[in-house]
Parts: sequence; structure tokens; C-alpha cells
Amino acid sequence: MIGLLGKKIGMTQIFDREGKSVPVTVLQVGPCSILDVKNKEKHGYQAIQLGFDEKKESRTNKPELGFFKKKNLKPMRFVKEIRTEQLEGLEIGKELHVNNFAVGDYVDITGTTMGRGFQGVVKRHQFTGGERGHGSMFGRVAGSIGASSFPSRVVKGMRMPGHMGNERLTVQNLKVEKIDLENHLMAVHGAVPGRENSYLIIHEAIKRKRPRKWRMPSEGLEELKVVEKKIPVSKKKAQEAAAAKKKPAAAPAKKK
Repeated sequence: MIGLLGKKIGMTQIFDREGKSVPVTVLQVGPCSILDVKNKEKHGYQAIQLGFDEKKESRTNKPELGFFKKKNLKPMRFVKEIRTEQLEGLEIGKELHVNNFAVGDYVDITGTTMGRGFQGVVKRHQFTGGERGHGSMFGRVAGSIGASSFPSRVVKGMRMPGHMGNERLTVQNLKVEKIDLENHLMAVHGAVPGRENSYLIIHEAIKRKRPRKWRMPSEGLEELKVVEKKIPVSKKKAQEAAAAKKKPAAAPAKKK
């Protein structure tokens, strides 16, 4: 699986060829430094450890600083592992950029949702509440949470007031609309979890995987090869007949 680390810049809109407005989220994807390479022989699984967003040594604790100095790398704020089936060309110290994705790709993005604090059941679980008549005390209350005789306890998983947001969430199948290789930017269709400047894990969509290899910065942007769908002969003839009917009839020739 191909994946990189990044952060959310913000939301905006672009216009497609038909002039329709497309809501997009702009992400800074990379550059990501390879901190470690793990293989099946030594570690039991294949993965690469990536670091994103450099930070000062004075803001790094001693165990982390020792880890980065051992590999002759600068300390990073965001460190995660990406499982991958291919390790060809991947070495400690190399950088991976946004050119590992292409316009038209579909990606899954994992982040931490915005924290909403302590919320009631109406906002947290979309309960409708009860009557709001004169003297009513059942406006935004959850209601009954269980019977007294059986099972004489609150059932596990009962929806109740509590801490809302600040949870790990993955949004699947977001289409890549634009890529800016020079500024390490990528625009994806729709919204992604988290606030601005929050860190994200961006990897190829698990439900729409296509054969690919890791690419280095010098290899430039990858062109997405779209396979044309073959239209059945019967359907193609029907489309041609419909198009012929739509053509306006030729105007009659004027008599001299």
C-alpha cells in the first residue's frame, strides 16, 4: 500500500470543465523522511516508518532525540508506520513526496475529528427530545435508560451524554482533484476529519487499489492511466441511433 503523512490546510472550491463548483480540501502531503524500514525476516511484517514536519531539538525529549541522531535525521513532529508490500528503492534517509499520487486517484484519509467537549444526547446522538409544553421537564433529556426488574442494569453501549469528537476517523474514497508538486499540495474532493493544521495519514483507497510502485521526487508526477470501458455492440448501435435522431433535418433547397 502507498501512503504518506500530511496535514490539513483548509477547504475551498474549484471548478471542473463543465463549470460546476467542486468542494475540495487542500492538504500538505510530505515531504516525508523514511526513518526505518521493516521487513518480514527481522520484524515479521513489511512497513516503512515515516516522519513529517521537522521540529527543534530543544523541543524533543532525549529518547526521541537519540533515535533521530542515530539515523542522522532531524527530529519530526509526526511519526507513523505505513504497511507496504513493496520495499524496492526505499532506504533510511530518503524522502517521499506527493508525486506518489496522481490526479484521478482515490485515497483514504485518517485523522482525529474536532473535539466538541461534553455534549447531551440531542447534539451527540441526534435525539429528538420530548414534549416542550408548559411545565414539561422532558425537553432535551435522554429518557429511560433501562428497566428496573430485568436486566436491572444499564445495557452496554447505551447512547448517553458524554465526550463528543476527538476520535480517530477514516474517510474513504476521496478523489484527488489537483496536485501541486512544487508546494507539496494536494486537493481532494470533499471534507476530511480534523481542524486546520491537524495531522493526517493519506494512503491509497483500499477498495480501489491499482498496481503501482513507490516513486522518488526526481521521477516527477505520475500520470494516471484510465482504462476505457468497452461498450457492447448493441448498446453502441442504440447510442448512435439516438444521436442520429437528435440531428436537425437539412433545410430544403431554394428554387431558382
